[in-house]
Amino acid sequence: MNFNEKLIELRKAKGLSQDELGQRIGVSRQTVSKWELAQSYPDFQRLVLLSDYFGLSLDALVKDIDLQDVRDKTAAERQITAIYDDVQRSKSILSSINALINGLAIFGIVGVAILLLLILFLH
Repeated sequence: MNFNEKLIELRKAKGLSQDELGQRIGVSRQTVSKWELAQSYPDFQRLVLLSDYFGLSLDALVKDIDLQDVRDKTAAERQITAIYDDVQRSKSILSSINALINGLAIFGIVGVAILLLLILFLH
């Protein structure tokens, strides 16, 4: 049995909703849902809380977890975070470039207006 299946079974055996389990261990319902869908895994602190809550040893709780799957999901989460950070940095750089271009455009317009006024004034 995989961890997510085991968690669903344990939660349902206690008659808890995902929200209720989340409240008891200090996480959101969405976090419990991700664990149960095998989209992510609890960190060590949450595993300890889960094992205490369900009265299981850590070993019994995590037995049969595919460690490569955990590593892959953790690596994927790191990659997604890195991509998000890159996008945020790019947005910041583009915003700075946009402000610079706007400043140069205003400077150019003002410069042309002054030049035209000087030409008109001198003639």
